[in-house]
Amino acid sequence: MLGENFVYFFTVWGFFVGIIFGILKSFDAEGLLTYTFLITTFFYLFSHIIIALYYRTITVKAYNFPKERHEIELDLFVKEINKREKLIDSACKITDIAIKMNNEDPAGKQS
Repeated sequence: MLGENFVYFFTVWGFFVGIIFGILKSFDAEGLLTYTFLITTFFYLFSHIIIALYYRTITVKAYNFPKERHEIELDLFVKEINKREKLIDSACKITDIAIKMNNEDPAGKQS
């Protein structure tokens, strides 16, 4: 989700929470508007803080990524997967040959 869309979503969410809270806590229109405005403003500012922290952590993490080490590990994983695939393929071939031999009629027996 884009940061701008998150701010819009969180502000609208704060507006509805403010209306609900205002209806439950106030007995006049002025109280309802005050609660709604304050809670909506809080949600708006809070969403900006969350977005700022999110983008700050994204940029920090991008600089500290050890690419070379991960590439070496991924190459090892690929080699290990290839070894296991060869082992499984040979086991499947042996199993297929055994099934084929068991299904063939012996030369000396007749049904």
